[in-house]
Amino acid sequence: MVAKLYSATVIGVEAYIIEIEVSQTSPFIAGMKDNTISIVGLPDAAVKESRDRISSAFISSEFDPAQGFTVVNLAPADLRKEGAAFDLGIALGMLGAAGRLDCERLGRIAVLGELGLDGSVRPVKGVLPIAAKLAADRSVSALLVPHANAREAALAAANRLPIFQVSTLTEAVELVNRGHGIPFKAINEEAADAFNCCDFDEVKGQLLARRALEIAAAGSHNSLLIGPPGTGKSMLAMRLPGILPPMTLEETLETSRIYSVLGLLSAEQPLMNLRPFRAPHHTISDAGLIGGGRDPRPGEISMAHNGVLFLDELPEFKRNVLEVLRQPLEDGIVNVSRASGSCRFPARFMLCAAMNPCPCGRGEVELGCQCKAEEKRRYLKKLSGPLLDRIDLRVPVRQLSEDELLKAPDGESSAVIRERVKAARKIQQERYAGFGFFCNNQLTPKTLQQFCNLSKSGEKLLKDAVNRFKLSPRAYSRILKVSRTIADLAGQELISESHLFEAINYRKGELE
Repeated sequence: MVAKLYSATVIGVEAYIIEIEVSQTSPFIAGMKDNTISIVGLPDAAVKESRDRISSAFISSEFDPAQGFTVVNLAPADLRKEGAAFDLGIALGMLGAAGRLDCERLGRIAVLGELGLDGSVRPVKGVLPIAAKLAADRSVSALLVPHANAREAALAAANRLPIFQVSTLTEAVELVNRGHGIPFKAINEEAADAFNCCDFDEVKGQLLARRALEIAAAGSHNSLLIGPPGTGKSMLAMRLPGILPPMTLEETLETSRIYSVLGLLSAEQPLMNLRPFRAPHHTISDAGLIGGGRDPRPGEISMAHNGVLFLDELPEFKRNVLEVLRQPLEDGIVNVSRASGSCRFPARFMLCAAMNPCPCGRGEVELGCQCKAEEKRRYLKKLSGPLLDRIDLRVPVRQLSEDELLKAPDGESSAVIRERVKAARKIQQERYAGFGFFCNNQLTPKTLQQFCNLSKSGEKLLKDAVNRFKLSPRAYSRILKVSRTIADLAGQELISESHLFEAINYRKGELE
């Protein structure tokens, strides 16, 4: 008898439906030893080891072990299968082939789950993209998942596919034999509005840096904080996610899909409803940053998707690691190619970097800096021109004065700043409705001219800046994007001379 059912696998962050076929024949007919299980269809070591886990789970659950020669085929056969998520599906297929389950019912369901030796069903990675794929494909009538993955699957399926949770192999068998049950219903997760622990009202002084980060948040621009150690660069960067608007449902699902594939979602937190803040150490490799490995997995920039990537001590990162950021900063995606295939990971993030002004960090003679001019040039040369060209706001973070250091912070709270950011983002969403993007940083060359209308004085100022600073086309377009954001924060449609002057000043920064 041949039993069929469905499962799925994840390659990169994309889910692929897999058909499990199980056939049992007499060992004498097949010419094989009794109780032999063969798994075919490009399984990796973890899939092949499911034979031993299933055999032990059968004994613990008081099911008769497989008799005769069993062949398990995972189709399509040319797609590599990885991980232990096929355990439960293969086990149910074997029971169906042995006549213990209704094969007709079995053929209409998809199953995910790793089996323990005692017959328990353990959680697996990648349930969110798999559930969303199955719900959209409509090739199955139900999905069985481990208890710990039920909320994640139900939220991804969005009531388009019944989700059933099981904790043991016995529960799964009873559910299939009954042919009905109570689908799991998840309460909709609301996006959180901000971090609770970090607030801008804790920052002393630094009005220029606070203003720059507000502009960055309003238009999703990249920023670089430059200042001596201890002036609050990291403190400012950590508060940036708290002034960003809440994630939309689409953004939440996009980000959660990445964390699901990496196995970083839990039963208590089935969705990433806070904008991510990733801060990798400067010793990270290029594969760790953009993703990769023998079987490509998302890296830090994909984990920062729809959030903030903070790179502290930017010149200390290896040159080749920083250079791989160039394409993702422009396109919002990263393509990773390996011998086994290529994967495309989403990576639309805000870059917020920090660095010292010189090797010793002090930057000024008055602060004790003894770095020579050549040492400073060599230090700044660690950052390539093409990478700096993609950073819109270069912001000096100065040493606090005695009065600023001793008095209590009196700046605006993150909640107040966030309201202005949300208002500016709303203007942009309405303006770009139907264009496929939602913020100023994503303006294309064509739409840049359409939506960045300059006053007469603004046109003259920008022309003078191009001639004086020898701006590249990329620098020119990024100045326009930042000035568009500054005008949106001011609630003005026309970009004036003051908006352009501020944008050019941030662009010039301390590295020119």
